[in-house]
Amino acid sequence: MDKRFYSLFNLGEDQAIALLDTPQDQISEDDSRYIAASQLVNFSTERSIHALIRAVQQTDPAMENRIVRRKSVETLGRLQAVQALPVIYTCLSDEDCYTVENAVWAIGEIGTQDPTILEAVAQLLDKPGQTYRVIIHTLAKLGYQPALDRIRRFTTSTDLPTASAAITTICRFTRDYSQMGQVVGMLQHSNVLARRLSIQDLIDAQYYDAIPEIARCPVSLVFRLRGIRMLAEAGIAAGTIVFATLQPYLEQTLRDHPNDLGMVHSYDQPPALPFLVRELYETDFGRCYLATKTILDHYAEAAPAMLFATYAEEANNDYGAHFHVIKLFGWLKHAPAYDLLIEALHNRQPQFQKSRAAAAIALGELGDRRAIPALQACLDTKIWDLKYAALMVLEQFGDLSSYEKVTPDDDWSVREKAATKLNVKR
Repeated sequence: MDKRFYSLFNLGEDQAIALLDTPQDQISEDDSRYIAASQLVNFSTERSIHALIRAVQQTDPAMENRIVRRKSVETLGRLQAVQALPVIYTCLSDEDCYTVENAVWAIGEIGTQDPTILEAVAQLLDKPGQTYRVIIHTLAKLGYQPALDRIRRFTTSTDLPTASAAITTICRFTRDYSQMGQVVGMLQHSNVLARRLSIQDLIDAQYYDAIPEIARCPVSLVFRLRGIRMLAEAGIAAGTIVFATLQPYLEQTLRDHPNDLGMVHSYDQPPALPFLVRELYETDFGRCYLATKTILDHYAEAAPAMLFATYAEEANNDYGAHFHVIKLFGWLKHAPAYDLLIEALHNRQPQFQKSRAAAAIALGELGDRRAIPALQACLDTKIWDLKYAALMVLEQFGDLSSYEKVTPDDDWSVREKAATKLNVKR
C-alpha cells in the first residue's frame, strides 16, 4: 500500500488516538477527528485499531461524526483489521449510504468467507440508493457465487460503471467473455471516471486482449501503465503473454504522445492558445491530451513562451499541469527548456514522480547529448518507469552499454527490455 501522502498532517499515534476519542462537541476549530482517523492508517497497532472501532461505535447522528465514522471504517479496511469485521458488519445496515459503501469496501479489503457477512453484502443489491458497483466488486473479489443471478441484473444498468462491474463479475464467475467488448468500449467513454474504472474491470477480468486499447485510453498514463503491467504480469505468469507482444504498448504508453491516444473530446475549431494552456490543468486528462495535440498542431511557434510563463506562475506547483508542460517542451523540441527538463528529471517530490519519466522522454526529443550522464544516473533509482524511460532515451542516443547494468534489475519489465536488447535468454 502506498502511504507516501498519508503522513502530511504530522500527527503521532498517541495524538491521533486522543483526538479521535474526544467527543465531537469538544473538538476545537484547529483540530479534526477526521484527520486523526486518516492518520491512524500509519499505525497498524491494536491501540489504533481499537480507537478506530470505538469511533465507528460512536453513533451521534451529527454530520461531523458521520464523516468520522465513514473514515474510520475506511481506515480499518486499509489496515486489513480482521478484528474489526464484527463492527464493520453492523455498518451494513446503517442509514448513511456512504457508511454502508465504506463498510462494503472495507470487508473486501479485509477479506472473509463468512456466509452471513457475504450474504448481507449481497442483499444490499436489492436495497435502493446503494453504490452497487462497490457491492458487486466486493462480491466478485471474495468469490461469492450465490450472488451471481442478482449481479446479472446489473449488466444492463444505465450507470455504465455499474454495468461494467457486473459484466466483469459474470465473466470472472462463469469464464464467459462474450460481453467484455462493452467494457473495452468504455475506455473511450466521455466520462473520465468511467474510463478509469473500465481499466480496473479489465484487470479484474484478466482480459489480456484489451492491452492495445488500454494503451490508447485518454486517461493519466499512471492508470494505463498500471492496467497494462497488471495484465501483463498475470498473462506472463499464465503463459498467455510474452514480453515481445507487450513491449510496443508499454513503450507507446511511456512515450505518451497525444497522436497515439483515442480522443474522446473535440473542438469545433481550434481555441485560442491561452484557453488551451488552461486546459492543461484539467483533472480529466482526456481534455489535457486534446489541448496538447491542438497546441502541437496549431501553436508550435507561439506555445513555448506561454508554457514558460504558466510554469513560472502555477505549473511548477501543480503536478498534473507540470507533467503536460514537461511533455510539451519535448514534443515541441524546444531546446531552451533543457535546464527545466533536467530539474524535472531530478525532482524527488512524490507528487511529481510521473514528471521524471516525462522529463526523460522530453530530453530524448531535444536530442541534447549533455543529458546522457543524468539519464544514466536514473538507472540507479527504484522507480521502474523512470528507469525504463531512461533506457528508451539512452537507446535513442546510441548508448547500449546501459543495458548491461540493468540485466539483474528488481523490476521484471526493465529486466525483460534489457534481455531483449542484449539477446539474453531468460
